[in-house]
Amino acid sequence: MGLFSFLKKKSDPADAELVVLDTRLRAGEPSRLDSEAERERQRAIARATAAKIDEIELAMASDIFDDEPAWGSAARHPAAAAPAAPQAVPAEELPDAAALPASAPAVEESAILYANGQAAAAESLLRDSLQDFGRHERLPWWMLFDLYQATGQEAAFESIAIDYASHFETSPPAWQPLLPGPGTPQSAGVAATESLGPVLDDAIAPRLARLLASNAALVRIELGAVRSADAGGCAQLLQALQTLRKEGRELVLAGADTLMTTLRPMLAVGDRASGEAPWLLLLELLLLSNREKDFEESAMDYCVTFEVSPPSFEAPRRVSTAAPAAGSGDRFLLPALATGDCAALLDAIDAYAAGRDLLVLDCSRLARMDYACATALQGPLRVHTEQGRRVELRELNHLAAALLRLLGYGQETEKLRDSLRLYPHRY
Repeated sequence: MGLFSFLKKKSDPADAELVVLDTRLRAGEPSRLDSEAERERQRAIARATAAKIDEIELAMASDIFDDEPAWGSAARHPAAAAPAAPQAVPAEELPDAAALPASAPAVEESAILYANGQAAAAESLLRDSLQDFGRHERLPWWMLFDLYQATGQEAAFESIAIDYASHFETSPPAWQPLLPGPGTPQSAGVAATESLGPVLDDAIAPRLARLLASNAALVRIELGAVRSADAGGCAQLLQALQTLRKEGRELVLAGADTLMTTLRPMLAVGDRASGEAPWLLLLELLLLSNREKDFEESAMDYCVTFEVSPPSFEAPRRVSTAAPAAGSGDRFLLPALATGDCAALLDAIDAYAAGRDLLVLDCSRLARMDYACATALQGPLRVHTEQGRRVELRELNHLAAALLRLLGYGQETEKLRDSLRLYPHRY
């Protein structure tokens, strides 16, 4: 039980439409390592490597953002969160690529199975493909990561994340579930967007006021460019985030990990010089990112520093996280499930397109799109590109991206290839 677990209420069950699958390893599944002992040894190496990377990153952040502590200082910064996935490279630099030739059949078949609601069959096919292609190609791994996050299978995700780190000698990706939380609406819509940075100070007040005054049901805040912060800016952002949460507005936080990395070196346990606002902003970001363990550890540090009761953790509702994106401007946020009759979704996209030359469809919370909806969406998007508009589907999960590639999105002609682009998120 977490340190402050007794202070919070139990969460409601997750959305029933995305069922958490009770999958197990298939009998006779090929081992990717020579023995169980060797497997455990490789896992231990991967964990140690990831921990060392985190330690180095935290030390580098401290060197950049903190003054050098006095000799003999015992100042301790709040514990870092679990390793986060690397931040996305700007979309303009990473257009989608076709499936690698060796793994293409397994990639395409598993994408179709998953789109048709057969997640267990897609998982089995992808796991089998790791033996044949997993030592050289990363796409099957990425699709499995997305499948587990879309179906809420954290234990399975963590298991293959450690194997992935061992195979490719890299820090493993962090768990960021696509599964909508209780109360998360399934509707789509235009998201009012604001990008903050590089300095978080009192000058952000007008931008935050614009978001709070917006009639948009969806709000997206880009935090990935923030490199420094002061108490005034932290207080402004904290108040805005708390207001949006209490109002029940749907919120997408992009680049929250970057801002948390900026805040932590400012804070030392027992040192009140930074004031309470940066501490409380860190706790709010951890809560909105649904990182309960990290929240409780940092809450204890805050409690010790200011000798007050810490805020209690409550599972966030109507909140999702995303990688930071290049550029700014309002986006059209796709729903978690795009299935069945999607006429209303197509009408909403057409309304969003009016008066715009660039249509950005934000897929950061899209867990699954079925074959029927993907086919229906292709026609209107082709019309928009033929009318001279550019269309970008950003932050796609790799299962959805594989399905759209298979349907020929953006590949009919050279003109459409340039006008309609897919940008899957990156691990």
